[in-house]
Amino acid sequence: MSNAVDGQITEQELDRLRARLGEVVKVSDPPYLTEATSDAIRRWAQATGDRNRLYHDPDYAATTRFGSVIAPPCLPYALSRLSIGYRGGLPGVHSMFGGSHWKWFEPLPEGAKTSSETRFTDLVELSGQFSGRMFKQVSTTTFTNAGTGRPFAEIQGWGMRTERQSARKRGKYNDITSAKTSYDRDALAAIAEEYAAERPRGADVLHWNDVAVDAAVPSIIRGPYSPTSAVAFEQAWGGLFIHAHGFWFDFLREHPAIGLSNAFGVPEPPEAVHWDGDLARRAGVPDAYDYGPERISWLSVMLTNWIGDHGFLEELYAEIRGFNLMGDLSRCHGTVEGKTEPDQDGNGRVRVRIWITNQRDQTTAKGWAVVRLPAGSAP
Repeated sequence: MSNAVDGQITEQELDRLRARLGEVVKVSDPPYLTEATSDAIRRWAQATGDRNRLYHDPDYAATTRFGSVIAPPCLPYALSRLSIGYRGGLPGVHSMFGGSHWKWFEPLPEGAKTSSETRFTDLVELSGQFSGRMFKQVSTTTFTNAGTGRPFAEIQGWGMRTERQSARKRGKYNDITSAKTSYDRDALAAIAEEYAAERPRGADVLHWNDVAVDAAVPSIIRGPYSPTSAVAFEQAWGGLFIHAHGFWFDFLREHPAIGLSNAFGVPEPPEAVHWDGDLARRAGVPDAYDYGPERISWLSVMLTNWIGDHGFLEELYAEIRGFNLMGDLSRCHGTVEGKTEPDQDGNGRVRVRIWITNQRDQTTAKGWAVVRLPAGSAP
């Protein structure tokens, strides 16, 4: 089997990839989910730590303006394998998730069947110290509610195609390797208290008039990250190349360059770097690490906790800026940057700066979001 972490980017392959710009991308594997079932919604909420009753309590959801359970904002990651950004066309070159720009138009109700279309939209070379040559590969996916025929969300997703062995050679992660964290009983008790204090706003209305510029959004904690966290997210998201037994070997015959040999000489999918520390180190990272879409989903949880069930998350842009390694503890933060006057329907918009930091006080994701809130009474 070829070793995908050793691939290099060539002009020939770049020309072949550029010729595909604008194309609708097709994949042979079906989506992990094609319907927002109650089970799928519940699994997504549990995997991302979302305690909002709107996503898993039908009796409560029936009392809301939605009238039923709805899907959490980022669940559509599981409705298309391409939603994290199409990254084909450079055989043997390692890829990693770079970020997402979400736009939501309306809620996705429980039981809705969905479809999606992805178009390859851009390929940009970037400079930096992370690796050798590095490219940002961008695609746009539109999600449609099959029952209504209307799009309910759109995502621009991108991945980074990198010659990553140079990252290890340059000693980029020496400071991380030497600063790995362990947790004693007192530290874990403090983390448990932070989780216990997390409260979704729910039915309590947050009005646009009551939000002040520069105000902090209540932060949330996630982690410490573990292989179990990765498994829980895989169960909700479905992954990209998770196959077993004969199905996996069928896939390898079709994609011979994709397998990474584990300690037993057995080929694993590239995403095994999220639970196998040895494979992650061979890719130039000091340990296994989380999924970028998982982290972006945490930011959406922070925002929906804050705005409550009367608000609506319209837009979220987030860049992944570093690795969240096994054992890392993440905190999501937000600050109000600005407000737009209410429209004729009585809804105002609030723009929020968002970011995630770890226990080393490093920023591992950052971006911005726009939420819609009912205006409320005049101040």
